[in-house]
Amino acid sequence: MSRSTDWVPSLWMETFVELLDDDNELDYGDQWNLNFNYTQTDEVTAEERRRGWKVYCHSSGFGHFLCTSCSKSWSSAKVTLLFRYRLRGEKGSVIMRPFGQACRSCNDKSFKLPGFAKEEVENTLYRLFAKIRKNCYGEDDEDHGGDPGNRSDNRKPHEKALCQACSQGICSQSNCAEDDD
Repeated sequence: MSRSTDWVPSLWMETFVELLDDDNELDYGDQWNLNFNYTQTDEVTAEERRRGWKVYCHSSGFGHFLCTSCSKSWSSAKVTLLFRYRLRGEKGSVIMRPFGQACRSCNDKSFKLPGFAKEEVENTLYRLFAKIRKNCYGEDDEDHGGDPGNRSDNRKPHEKALCQACSQGICSQSNCAEDDD
C-alpha cells in the first residue's frame, strides 16, 4: 500500500472517473464531475438546498501527512473530507474539500493536506457514491469500503488543536453530520 504524504487531486479525479466508467457506480446515464474547493463549509443555505445541494462529511479517512517545516511524517485514521453534491437534469456535480492537520512536533500552526493510498480513495468514493445513489436516485444506502474501526490508529486520541476541521466546527469528532439527508 502506498504511503504518499502528498495531496494529489488528480488521484481523486482519475479514480472518480475510473469508478464511474469501469465500475458503473452511478449507472443512470447522467454525467458526473468532481471539482475541489478548499474553502467550502458544511453549511448549506436555503437557496442551495432549493437548487439540490447536499453535503456528505466523511471523517474516517486514513491519510498520511508530512510537515514541510520539520519533515516529520504521521498517519491518521481521522482525516475529514467534505463533499457537496447535486444532480440537476442529467448533470451531477461533486465538490470536495480535504481538511488538514497541523504538526504536533514543531507546532507551526499551518495545516498540511493529507496524502492517500489509492485503495483509501476508492473506499471513500464508494461511500460517496452510496450517498449519491440514496439521495439523488432513491436507492438504499449500502455501506461500501472497509471498516475504519479496525485500524489501530483509530484508538489514538483526537487532538482538536491540530485538526483543521475542528477549527471550523466541521469535524465528526466534534459534531459533523455524517449525511445531509
